[in-house]
Amino acid sequence: MEVKDGNAALLSNYEVFQLLTDLKHQRRETGKSRQSAGQQNLNTIMYETLKYISKTPCKFQSPEVVRDFLTAVKDYKLTKAEKLQLLNHRPMTAVEIQLIVEESEERLTEEQIEALLQIISSILPGDPEKVAEEQQPSAMEVEEEGDQQ
Repeated sequence: MEVKDGNAALLSNYEVFQLLTDLKHQRRETGKSRQSAGQQNLNTIMYETLKYISKTPCKFQSPEVVRDFLTAVKDYKLTKAEKLQLLNHRPMTAVEIQLIVEESEERLTEEQIEALLQIISSILPGDPEKVAEEQQPSAMEVEEEGDQQ
């Protein structure tokens, strides 16, 4: 097999997650018990990739979320690769954006970086369990509130 154009399309983690999940379900439905060595290697790769990628926020994304995000960031003059990295990594600090966006100091103002962070946190879903943990006050905060009353 020969790769004609290696940059024909970039896939987001969400798209890879969906593709591998669909392939996994198709394989279960066909129920082939006898597999070649190459097929077993492919199964291992699929398993390891799904195991890793299911721990990332892409597990909670949808086509609508991806579309909304790409529409929201279209005015920032970001490259396709930068948009993809923002979508996949879901940065939460200005430093993370500076690591993703090449020459961000020259291309983006501080206000634009803050606006990007706002877009990312409002459009891209995070892990619901972590969000719930962040919204609940810690034992230290509860104790401090009790001391103040």
